[in-house]
Amino acid sequence: MIADDQELVRTGFRLILTARGIDVVGEAGDGAEAVAAVRRLRPDVVLMDIRMPAMDGLEAARRILAQDPDCRVIMLTTFDLDHYVYAALAAGASGFLLKDVTPAHLAAAVRLVDTGDALLAPSITRRLVERFAPGAPGTGPGPATPAVHRDLAALTPREREVLTLVGRGLSNSELAQRLTLSEATVKTHVARIFAKLTLRGRAQAVVLAYETGLVSPGESADTANPRR
Repeated sequence: MIADDQELVRTGFRLILTARGIDVVGEAGDGAEAVAAVRRLRPDVVLMDIRMPAMDGLEAARRILAQDPDCRVIMLTTFDLDHYVYAALAAGASGFLLKDVTPAHLAAAVRLVDTGDALLAPSITRRLVERFAPGAPGTGPGPATPAVHRDLAALTPREREVLTLVGRGLSNSELAQRLTLSEATVKTHVARIFAKLTLRGRAQAVVLAYETGLVSPGESADTANPRR
């Protein structure tokens, strides 16, 4: 489903996607329409513009993800480092696309998130978090309070270590190498972390790692000991 207040954008995206074999089940011109349409149509993926009248895309994404946890939301924006994008990732969006995305990239992105993967590379997520997380140096006009509220007490020491390294941008294969574990074991740890903390994906996990202090702005995978 496509939610954007510009009809020309919706039409263009619909043509691109249908030409590549992706069904577009509906459109919406504002956030309120998008929430209602998702409830009615149950799409697998929603392309959601951030700035729309009546209800913006961020609030619409929050409501959609609350009512339909299986739905995947991709935010559409003009600027990649946008505090609204950061808040959307914290709410559980699967990633974002710039509005000047190429047709091939658009179709590939929809297919990717439909499989359950996050669209964003961890490094991009980290740049957003380091700029907009509460307390980060040079924090812009983003949320004044933490956007992801989770109690880390449920995690084992190993799971906290894995979450810390996820927050620093390591992939599962890099985690396996760093911790001298099999990739299958790492995937099990990551899945348990997501289940215990009700996280929708790695982007939200990165946000949480920063907001709970497991990772500090400017800290890379090679700095500091993850056992803290």
